[in-house]
Amino acid sequence: MGRLFGTDGVRGVANADLTAELALGLSVAAAHVLAEAGTFEGHRATAVVGRDPRASGEFLEAAVVAGLASAGVDVLRVGVLPTPAVAYLTGALGADLGVMLSASHNAMPDNGIKFFARGGHKLADELEDRIESTYEEHRTGAPWDRPTGSGVGRVSDYTEGFEKYVSHLIGILPNRLDGLKVVLDEAHGAAAYVSPEAFARAGAEIVTIGAEPDGLNINDGCGSTHLGLLKAAVVEHGADFGIAHDGDADRCLAVDGTGAEVDGDQILAVLALAMREAGQLRENTVVGTVMSNLGFKLAMEGEGIQVVQTGVGDRYVLESMKEHGYALGGEQSGHVIILDHATTGDGTLTGLLLAARVAATGKSLAELAGVMQRLPQVLINVPDVDKSRVTTSAELAAAVTDAERELGTAGRVLLRSSGTEPLVRVMVEAADIEQARAVAGRLADVVKSALG
Repeated sequence: MGRLFGTDGVRGVANADLTAELALGLSVAAAHVLAEAGTFEGHRATAVVGRDPRASGEFLEAAVVAGLASAGVDVLRVGVLPTPAVAYLTGALGADLGVMLSASHNAMPDNGIKFFARGGHKLADELEDRIESTYEEHRTGAPWDRPTGSGVGRVSDYTEGFEKYVSHLIGILPNRLDGLKVVLDEAHGAAAYVSPEAFARAGAEIVTIGAEPDGLNINDGCGSTHLGLLKAAVVEHGADFGIAHDGDADRCLAVDGTGAEVDGDQILAVLALAMREAGQLRENTVVGTVMSNLGFKLAMEGEGIQVVQTGVGDRYVLESMKEHGYALGGEQSGHVIILDHATTGDGTLTGLLLAARVAATGKSLAELAGVMQRLPQVLINVPDVDKSRVTTSAELAAAVTDAERELGTAGRVLLRSSGTEPLVRVMVEAADIEQARAVAGRLADVVKSALG
């Protein structure tokens, strides 16, 4: 059996790859691994469980809650809330673990399970491996140690979670948003109610799109992976800018008043300068990934700010931040982590702080984002290939060497297998967009032929 955990929990097609049985079994295993230290005389281990609005989240939530309670864990069910809200509540309520059911930006048929340790922190690989091995051990025959009678967990709805999280967000803002008009695209996802409430309380005039989740329309032509509707709405309503989230609202992308996209690198650049001005940018350093645009690194270096790069995935950004004490990091895709206030990427918080910077400076988002100039970057996703051989194929390695020789010091090539989808990503950066497209296209063809 291959490793169940990917770069962001366990994910797959709901009721096919990710079944109720798997969800229940993993939850029991997680209870044994994560909650054991929280169970002692006079104390019952507690878990916070939330989900995005996907229809499959309803039966998967039931399976997760059943698994946890059967293992003797009391469950606080918070309902539909963003991933960062579940992480925050896990820490704020002193829970022993948290569980979020979401497939983030993936299409509606997918779903996923993400576990948080005590304090609302993402799991290290070692803990994920322990959960997986514990699950596999019992799946193949070893019986669980099951409590009975008063030892079973109790389940309750924690309806205060929404208010507690919104109040937390508002309390972080350095200034109000009065005078700003903002379009919010909620991707028909987990932040459909939280984000508009937070922006409105902070003083912004808001227009919402993608804020009517029905369980089937999450990420459907809207949100951070489909910015067309947001761009049109910003221009139509004469808004100052727009904010887009993904299905579980752990990421944020933006659109300026002209309808131009402002990506995660640009958002990081704006927030880095704001945090340095406020004395909050520890070590004068911001953390990015190998996918960060070269223009981001050049802009930060021009401002005297150091950039540390990690592997792709917000968990690796977070690991670097925690290890070295950095305050800000993120990805081009819009995962932005402000470690003083969140243990994971928080799209609503990111959008609020970006808006606060616009309000405080009186500058447009376009002006602020202009601190960096993006170099042309082409990304091609190649599906239906053996992504496990991306680092071992001699044919592919030779093609990459040729491409790097052609680009020289003015560009770069990055090939990586997706951690959440069955595909290989080909990224080429060059000073000229046509050259980047040509090189990326050739490499994509080699990926198909070599790994197909």
